[in-house]
Amino acid sequence: MAAGCTAALLIALGVLSVCAGSGSGPVAEGATGEEAEWAEPWDGAVFRPPSALGAVGVARSPRTQLPRKEEAVDLPVLLWWSPGLFPHFPGDSERIECARGACVASQDRRVLGDSRTRALLFYGTDFRASEAPLPRLAHQSWALLHEESPLNNFLLSHGPGIRLFNLTATFSRHSDYPLPLQWLPGTAYLRQSAPPLQERAEWRRRGYAPLLYLQSHCDVPSDRDRYVRELMRYIPVDSYGKCLQNRELPTLRLQDTATATTEDPELFTFLSRYKFHLALENAICNDYMTEKLWRPMHLGAVPVYRGSPSVRDWMPNNHSIILIDDFESPQKLAEFIDFLDKNDEEYMKYLAYKQPGGITNQFLLDSLKHREWGVNDPLLPNYLNGFECFVCDHELARLAAKKAHVASPGVIPVPEPHIAQPSHMDCPVPKPGLGSVEEIPENDSTYGDYILMKPTQGPKLKRMRGEARDLSHHKCVAKLKAVSQIWGYSQTLLLLWFEHKA
Repeated sequence: MAAGCTAALLIALGVLSVCAGSGSGPVAEGATGEEAEWAEPWDGAVFRPPSALGAVGVARSPRTQLPRKEEAVDLPVLLWWSPGLFPHFPGDSERIECARGACVASQDRRVLGDSRTRALLFYGTDFRASEAPLPRLAHQSWALLHEESPLNNFLLSHGPGIRLFNLTATFSRHSDYPLPLQWLPGTAYLRQSAPPLQERAEWRRRGYAPLLYLQSHCDVPSDRDRYVRELMRYIPVDSYGKCLQNRELPTLRLQDTATATTEDPELFTFLSRYKFHLALENAICNDYMTEKLWRPMHLGAVPVYRGSPSVRDWMPNNHSIILIDDFESPQKLAEFIDFLDKNDEEYMKYLAYKQPGGITNQFLLDSLKHREWGVNDPLLPNYLNGFECFVCDHELARLAAKKAHVASPGVIPVPEPHIAQPSHMDCPVPKPGLGSVEEIPENDSTYGDYILMKPTQGPKLKRMRGEARDLSHHKCVAKLKAVSQIWGYSQTLLLLWFEHKA
């Protein structure tokens, strides 16, 4: 049933692409070079992963000016629509000072229809089209914060979904307020020293494997367990999570999944004894990199990685991780890991970035240095407050542009609306972790629900697209409503999309 719902939804989205065209976002590239003198400090304290729900305080841009004298009644209002996300305490509204001026941030939904309410802010994981505030008002921007996995709300990975929004803060470098390094506090985090090889050799003599796998979230779009299961045929892997588990963590506290997802010192001491960590993200999107990648590097292990196709752009140098997709088969990968495990000199080349001058990727260094938000940095806003100020500045600029047009309509054009693009998520179609789509049985729940369009669905999609070309705008909406009745969520999403474009 779930697979059928997914197919119906994607057919509807396919027809939608005929009714409204798509675009592409900007492209950013990084350069490599010698390591700069600047290095972001890290005090060695336990790093708590950034949480949008845990931020409290007033958002202030690094370029904040002194407060102006205008009354709050004259300021643009930013309405946090997602419940529980409001980053200020106490109260429902608070004035914030940003680079271009001041705004009022509020979580009071009674201000929705007010002419001063210029932007609505949504959290991607919580966004439900059926609960969106309609009718959508022409003077309001919609802003999306979605730094988490695309599997939390996979509709945002489709053009019709992401284009509902004007401004975005996602893991993609192409989003308006990029958060690709949200899990990396700074270069000092990477330079943390690794345990001596002698200690790890002793661990091996006690019967432990060279390779660690720690996952308790199974059945994910990246289909990682399918690959790891095959890899286990060729090299020993100690798997401690609920997925493919073959060993138990040494204490009950560490066995708690809440502990396994933190940077707990006891957990780190245990994990650091492994020379290689299998680091497979739960979804594949450009620039989507989590603690699965950065944590092994912090501990001095070599990540055996599958995730962001653009991961090389962000690595400290060009020899710091092993990419699964560089090998033609799990067997070939196992042979290479075994070679490194038996050759300390070759293995240590993967940890050269921990030495002075070892971080040579200037793009990474510049990205860390110039980002306007910080990770547990008291001198910078967290990315939640930072995005709030980004939206405030955008709305102040939009108001100024509108006033300029009103003053000189024949000289200054009407400001064009800014609309998010698919590149702001940048997630390719999921594919099996091993083998081809055709090799996966229809009843395979591990992966089937995440296949966006199997080949057998192609002719049906093509036929519906042809029908859509012959329909007027209103008939197209009616057709899409009929197609998506099997899933009310998608029906509302499609109607929202047309209202957004109108």
